[in-house]
Amino acid sequence: MSVEQVVEATGGDEGEAVATAAALTYYAVAPGVRLNVRSGPGTGYALVRVLLEGAKVPIFCQSPGTRVTGTYGTSAIWDNIDSGEYVSDAYVRTGSDGYIRPRCS
Repeated sequence: MSVEQVVEATGGDEGEAVATAAALTYYAVAPGVRLNVRSGPGTGYALVRVLLEGAKVPIFCQSPGTRVTGTYGTSAIWDNIDSGEYVSDAYVRTGSDGYIRPRCS
């Protein structure tokens, strides 16, 4: 969910949307990792971009998808970091092996 999506979800109040977006928690990507961002929750989805080392990401919702083994274990959870952008939770330091955000609809 981008700021534009937050604006829509808050009934078009841009000030409230910016405050909501600013209050998001950002999670660190594993050290030394350049993380692929996919268009959906799995390795079979198109590559959208690559996050640079040291990146931090918000997680708006999470989806089940391709099982990936990464720095933080093996996981089939994919984190939605923006509209149409997903990363494997196996590379994001959330402090949990399970879901920490609602499932994406």
